[in-house]
Amino acid sequence: MNWLLVLAGGMLGAPLRYLTDRAVQSRHTTGFPWGTFTANMTGSLLLGFLTGAALSSHAMLFLATGLCGALTTYSTFSYETLTLSRTGAGVHTIANALGSVLAGLGAAYVGLALAQSLLG
Repeated sequence: MNWLLVLAGGMLGAPLRYLTDRAVQSRHTTGFPWGTFTANMTGSLLLGFLTGAALSSHAMLFLATGLCGALTTYSTFSYETLTLSRTGAGVHTIANALGSVLAGLGAAYVGLALAQSLLG
C-alpha cells in the first residue's frame, strides 16, 4: 500500500518537474539551469511546509516522498553542475552548487515557518 502512495505522488511530481523546467528554461538565454533550480526550490519550500503541517504518514508518503521526491532532482542538479564545470562556466558552476544548497535550505525553512504560523 505504501509504495502505491509514493508511486502516485511520483506520477504527479515527475511531469510537474519536467514542465516547470521547460517553462522556466524557455524564458532564459543564460547557461544557468534556472528550470531545475526553480523546481528544486519549489519542492524544498513545499517539503518544509508539509513537514510543518504534521500530516499523517500516508499523506507524507504521497506528498513528501512521492510528489516532492519526484519534483526535486539531485541527479539533474549534479549533472547540470558538472556540465557547467566542464564547459568552463566557473561562476555559474559555483552559483549553482552553493546557491542550490543554500536556497534549498532557506526555502525549506520558510516553508516550515509558514506552516507553523498558518497551522500552529
